[in-house]
Amino acid sequence: MSFNHKEIEKKWQKYWLENKTFRVDIHDDKPKYYVLDMFPYPSGDGLHVGHPEGYTATDIIARMKRMQGYSVLHPMGWDAFGLPAEQYAIQTGNDPRDFTEKNIATFKEQIINLGLSYDWDREISTCDPKYYKWTQFIFTKLYEKGLAEIKEVEVNWCEGLGTVLANEEVVNINGKMVSDRGHHPVVKKPMKQWVLKITKYAERLLNDLEDLDWPESIKEMQRNWIGKSEGAIVKFKVKDHDDIFEVFTTRPDTLFGATYCVLSPEHELVRKITPENKLEEVEKYIEYARSKTDLERTDLNKEKTGVFIGAYAINPVNNKEIPIWIADYVLKSYGTGAIMAVPAHDERDYEFAKKYDLEIIPVLEGDISEGAFVGDGIHINSDFINGLNKEDAIKKMNEYLVEKGLGYPEINYKLRDWIFSRQRYWGEPFPVIHWEDGTIEILDKDVLPLELPVMDKVTTSNTGESPLANATDWVNVVREDGVKGRRETNTMPQWAGSCWYYIAYLLRENNDYIDLESKEAKEILNKWLPVDLYIGGAEHAVLHLLYARFWHKVLYDCGIVSTKEPFFKLFNQGMILGEDGEKMSKSRGNVINPDDVVEEYGADTLRLYEMFMGPLEATKPWSVKGVEGPRRFLERVYRLYTEVAVIVDENKNLEKVYHQTVKKVTIDYENLRFNTAISQMMVFINECYKDTNIPYDYLIGFLKLLNPIAPHLTEELYSQVFNKNESIAYQEWPTYDEEKTKENVVTIVIQVNGKIRDKIEIAADTSREDLEKKALNNPKVLPYINNKEIRKVIIVPNKIVNIVV
Repeated sequence: MSFNHKEIEKKWQKYWLENKTFRVDIHDDKPKYYVLDMFPYPSGDGLHVGHPEGYTATDIIARMKRMQGYSVLHPMGWDAFGLPAEQYAIQTGNDPRDFTEKNIATFKEQIINLGLSYDWDREISTCDPKYYKWTQFIFTKLYEKGLAEIKEVEVNWCEGLGTVLANEEVVNINGKMVSDRGHHPVVKKPMKQWVLKITKYAERLLNDLEDLDWPESIKEMQRNWIGKSEGAIVKFKVKDHDDIFEVFTTRPDTLFGATYCVLSPEHELVRKITPENKLEEVEKYIEYARSKTDLERTDLNKEKTGVFIGAYAINPVNNKEIPIWIADYVLKSYGTGAIMAVPAHDERDYEFAKKYDLEIIPVLEGDISEGAFVGDGIHINSDFINGLNKEDAIKKMNEYLVEKGLGYPEINYKLRDWIFSRQRYWGEPFPVIHWEDGTIEILDKDVLPLELPVMDKVTTSNTGESPLANATDWVNVVREDGVKGRRETNTMPQWAGSCWYYIAYLLRENNDYIDLESKEAKEILNKWLPVDLYIGGAEHAVLHLLYARFWHKVLYDCGIVSTKEPFFKLFNQGMILGEDGEKMSKSRGNVINPDDVVEEYGADTLRLYEMFMGPLEATKPWSVKGVEGPRRFLERVYRLYTEVAVIVDENKNLEKVYHQTVKKVTIDYENLRFNTAISQMMVFINECYKDTNIPYDYLIGFLKLLNPIAPHLTEELYSQVFNKNESIAYQEWPTYDEEKTKENVVTIVIQVNGKIRDKIEIAADTSREDLEKKALNNPKVLPYINNKEIRKVIIVPNKIVNIVV
């Protein structure tokens, strides 16, 4: 008989919601377990089948930990600010709030239909003023600590979207920078922006990675993004000018091999030191460089381009005149925006020098006939450091630079300060007023939140400001002394709300939030942080995780949190591809809607299938036919419990496989190896069909093991077959006896002089004497040992008997 998944799933979803089955008491004295999903942006498209993969994984852990006696926090919320809602508002004239609330309702319904055990009393939304009050408050703490300031910085300005874009949101099409979303033109433009000084925390962000249980690949991506380099600042004078520019180099010992310098096209000295006859060519190249994204400009595989600007620098160690070039691969935002080029020992400099016929002087022993020598070698052509190795030469050169006032040792980071302003309406307003007397007022906590004004129509401004500039009644303010001021019209980036949302879940209470600075908040955060398990996509490997770690460290310095890191264990689920093996997208027409799968097969089947597809971290293609197998397995479980099983007190035939199943499923769940846990559960069910006299404890225990993956069906069987009035959710997790997991029978290989003569089945841990006797009397062995001298019998218990004759 088949089970009616629609009826069963609706029944239990209603039960869990009405009874608040998964509500956590954060003040209880049980050990805590905090398992967290990366919360979604509620787009108009709703969930696709990739979302439930990570959500099901965390749900399995949450459900198991509850049964193991933990107080489990497993929350869900919405990363609800963002550009799509703003674009919708601008294009339709509708309020982005309505659009966002409608999408959240759709997402929430889909998630509830998946049977995910979230504590909905702790639901959050980053666009809720009660929530962003505290986002704004954290900004005020950043400002107080000197970590937020207004700077004029060159940004990627997109007129079509009316906002600044991050480098990752810009692509190059036909030599022009355009927005990744909508392909609107993008230009480099200096603008006053709020900047957060994340670079002040670079060293801590780097060092504290060592304490985290994260994939090494993710740690390495963060290390590379932070990009720590130890080296020196070297000062170069410009010939016939009073100007000096500085370069950062990790190899000051190669200074004698510096044969040219390269400035970024945007370097402030370029126009100043370029002679009249070169200006037109230089200006043309500057425009060319501005059309490229930073990522493209620094691509090692692209063809090197540059222009000699007609000026020379003086090499500080030998007073040699060397030409100054500009090239797009040097960025103003990295290091000092200038480099010294040592083509003999740097591949990029070598290619550039060969292309433009520039001098190449080797300063390390090594072959440079076919390319740069980038290994270590003894120094040559280097005056006072000739004959030295790398370490000694760097030390001596640094001493020389300091002594002569030509430079100094320096640590550099690739990490840039975080441009924190967006020219958008749909984001957190800055709690800031700019007064006409030049002062800036940061609003006190007592008057927060500063709410976004409701606007009749969200439209772009003509000034490069956000649409908020059009809300003049909100923007313009007057102080009691008559001084006029303007509120900040930029809003915070979407990253802001996700920097602290894991804290917000903990402080959610009575549809509001506990004061971040209160004693109660401190006690809760001390108990519950860090997050024990955080699962999400690898696409957030750098920015979200780095920004959240930065804010957490600031809150640590403010005494608000007591842990140095927010997320102890991180796991990235793999991507689920379309049936065609390609990434799911509307344009390809290969998007699978989970609603359709739930409708036809049920949420339990979807959950089981996604966990059975392969290792959680693997990329794997969807298969419509593949869903049928997990459904058939659940049908077998249902029939076993409702039609086949005869409940008994004991059955030795099932004892071993049951205890093995409890052990393997428990260990595999803990290690997020859900596919192999499911395989073992299938083994158990197969054995039960061979011998249908099944002990009561085994039937109950198996339901508990399966419950985290298939919660609806297991609740139904627990309730109907065993007449239980309470949910299975908090029943005690099954235990196993290690002795009963061991194999009772082993295969022994019998050899004569190392050659296999027979294999026999024998009771495990048979004594050496009995093993030897059975081997020597084995009918297949006797022909090889009769009438021969037995020199010795070598026994490896439970494995081999080797008779030497």
